[in-house]
Amino acid sequence: MTSPDLAGFYRDYIACLNRRDWPALGRFVAEDVRHNGRALGLAGYRAMLEQDVRDIPDLRFEVALLVCEANSIACRLWFDCTPAGSFLGLPVNGRRIQFAENVFYEIRAGKIAEVWSVIDKAAVEGQLDGGGEAG
Repeated sequence: MTSPDLAGFYRDYIACLNRRDWPALGRFVAEDVRHNGRALGLAGYRAMLEQDVRDIPDLRFEVALLVCEANSIACRLWFDCTPAGSFLGLPVNGRRIQFAENVFYEIRAGKIAEVWSVIDKAAVEGQLDGGGEAG
């Protein structure tokens, strides 16, 4: 895929997540997808996303920065949400928080095959400690 094709593909993937269109996830994600080095497979990846939505009912993926090159995608996702209970082991319990997730994807055969993800936990901790919003 070219960079513009990858960008469109990725934005369609994010739209799929925001619609909670789990049956369509296989159009974007490979059957043998890996997440942070763990072999989850499509079913495990879908289960992870479904759990995220149960934990954070108002979860919405917002693309803040997107870079596409060859078969790689780099994205900074932005979240403004209210996790129902604990999040990243922190007692959020319905408080509104904002944070970023930096994610890298490897595309193989037109689908997401590898995902490496890091969430800015320090930003969440700062908000819970009264430090205000993340940036």
